[in-house]
Amino acid sequence: MSIKIRFLPDDITVKAEVGEPLLQVAARAGITIPTGCLMGSCHACEVAIDEADDPICACLTAIPPGRSQMTVNLYVDPTW
Repeated sequence: MSIKIRFLPDDITVKAEVGEPLLQVAARAGITIPTGCLMGSCHACEVAIDEADDPICACLTAIPPGRSQMTVNLYVDPTW
């Protein structure tokens, strides 16, 4: 099942499959999400999903089932 993934602030939309790694989807869209440890410890890859208050680590996240679309808001952290 395909899901529309919208990346902000660039406003780029791509299709992704359930279970596909978020970093892979972003790369295919030409979006670079900064990474550090790739294990979720350093939080360099934090993004917000659908305006949620709690950010998630993109390196640990796959496209979830049960949705037709999802918005990923990228943070800009000058230290990374």
